[in-house]
Amino acid sequence: MTVVLAGVGADTTNLGALGALTEDGRFDYVPIPEKTRHTSESETLGSWPLRTRDGVAADLASTISPRPIADEETRLSGADLAEWPLHRDPNFDALTYGEHRNGYVSRLRALEPGDVVGFYAGLRRPDGDRAHRYLLGYFTVDAVDVLEPDASADRRRAVLEAHSENAHAKRARDGLAYHPDKTIALVNGREPGGLFDRQPIRLSEYYVKSGNERAQYYLRETVADAFSVTAGGENMMYKPAYRCSISGESFRELVGVPGERSSEHGHIADLG
Repeated sequence: MTVVLAGVGADTTNLGALGALTEDGRFDYVPIPEKTRHTSESETLGSWPLRTRDGVAADLASTISPRPIADEETRLSGADLAEWPLHRDPNFDALTYGEHRNGYVSRLRALEPGDVVGFYAGLRRPDGDRAHRYLLGYFTVDAVDVLEPDASADRRRAVLEAHSENAHAKRARDGLAYHPDKTIALVNGREPGGLFDRQPIRLSEYYVKSGNERAQYYLRETVADAFSVTAGGENMMYKPAYRCSISGESFRELVGVPGERSSEHGHIADLG
C-alpha cells in the first residue's frame, strides 16, 4: 500500500497565473489549458468557475500560447482564449487521472487498488505573499492501466474506452493518444476522494539551500516525515512525483476525507 503525490494544475508556464488561496482557506484549482482543440472536453477557460471570487479561469490570463508554450504563432486572447478547452486532469468529478511524464508513469503504474494519488498545485495568496505548493485533493485508486506505444489497436481502444472520462482519452483520435510515442498511465479512482473544500495543505518551503546562490522550492521536512516520502527528491521546482510509504488508510486519516474534513484533523495544521 502506498501513496503518490502528483503535481498538477495551471501555473505561470501555461496560463501565466496561479490559483488564489484566501485567508479563510478557499482556493482555486484550475486545470491546465489543453494542447489541442480536438478534444471532447466541454469545460473551457471561459466556463471554469473560480471559487475564491466571481469570475472564470479565463479572467486569470490575457493571452496564452497553448501548444507549445513558447510558440509565438499560436497566441489566444479574448473570446478565443475563453473558448479554449481545458486539460481536465485530474478530473475530481469522475475521479480519473492520466500521465505521460516518465517520472510519473513509473510511480503510477506501480499503484494498486486501495492506494492513493494525492494532487498538489501552486497557489498564491492575494496579498502578495510568496506562492507555495499545496496538497488540494486526492482519490483512492480503483484500477491502473498502462498504454504502451507499441500496443495493438484493440488494446489502445480498450484502454481508452475504460478511461473515457480521462482527458487523455478525450483528446485521442481514431484510437491514438495525443502522444502516441509515449507510455501513458491511466488511473481510475474511487471514493474516498475529491477536491478539498478548503484549507489545502502546504507542502513547500522556499529558501536558499547551503551551497546554492538562489532560493528554490523544497519539500517541507515535516511533510516528508508525516507522509513517509521515499522517492521524489527535495526540490519541488518542477513538480516531481513523490512516492510515499504511508498507507492509503493512514493518509486518509491524516488529511481527512474531502467534504468531511473537520476540526478533528486540526493536527494537520502543523503541516499546512
